[in-house]
Amino acid sequence: MAKKKILFINQEITPYVAESKLSLMGRELPRAMQELGHEIRTFMPKWGTINERRGQLHEVQRLSGMNLIINDTDHPLIIKVASIQSARVAVYFIDNDDYFSKRRMMTDESGEDYPDNGERAIFFARGVLETVKKLRWVPDVIHCQGWMSAVVPFYVKTAYADEPSFADAKVVTSLFTQTLNTELGDKFKQCLAFRDAKPELLSGYNDNFGIVELGKLAIDYSDGIIFANDDINGELTQHAQGRNIPILPYTEDFADAYEEFYETI
Repeated sequence: MAKKKILFINQEITPYVAESKLSLMGRELPRAMQELGHEIRTFMPKWGTINERRGQLHEVQRLSGMNLIINDTDHPLIIKVASIQSARVAVYFIDNDDYFSKRRMMTDESGEDYPDNGERAIFFARGVLETVKKLRWVPDVIHCQGWMSAVVPFYVKTAYADEPSFADAKVVTSLFTQTLNTELGDKFKQCLAFRDAKPELLSGYNDNFGIVELGKLAIDYSDGIIFANDDINGELTQHAQGRNIPILPYTEDFADAYEEFYETI
């Protein structure tokens, strides 16, 4: 197949976070695609649990410094980078003191979901897309993994649809078995609105977004869906099957299957 530029937007990547199905795929999929000859870029949030010294993260000054307005408040965007030596994969980290560097991942020390997880997902999505623009790199495929990246397809197809970096990009979303203890709050739709990502486009979704609504949003604005577990939420499975888009069922031998799937979208 023709070699592609593939942007991976991951919620988790091992070894920076504990091993899970999601974090292992965050590492192994970019590595596999790179070994198959594709050009990749990989992003994840800079969770506060990540040891920057051990991971050898360093700030990329030329990419940092932008402010993103979320919920009427300016939030500085900081970009860091590191390399997974064993996989020969470079990882860009989206960082911000308010949302990431001083926080754990999804839950606080008491195990409660952060009430602004929705804002964090929005900041992450916009941070990635703005950074890719700065890199002057034009992906053919944008592959989203994890609910933290669920708003990316919506933004690519609306707010960033006319940007040269994304105008021709195809979006793939991998669905994993994930949960949220609480919904994202009634301000999530308001915070999500940006440029052509108009509030009226969200009228068909529940006011309080949870994991299912986020999944539906990602499905509706993706060009292809991958079932990355063999026990995906039934409502999301049915929703994806009701869309007229390619679907790749769960497979353990993912590298060749995913590469072929990119050609179908």
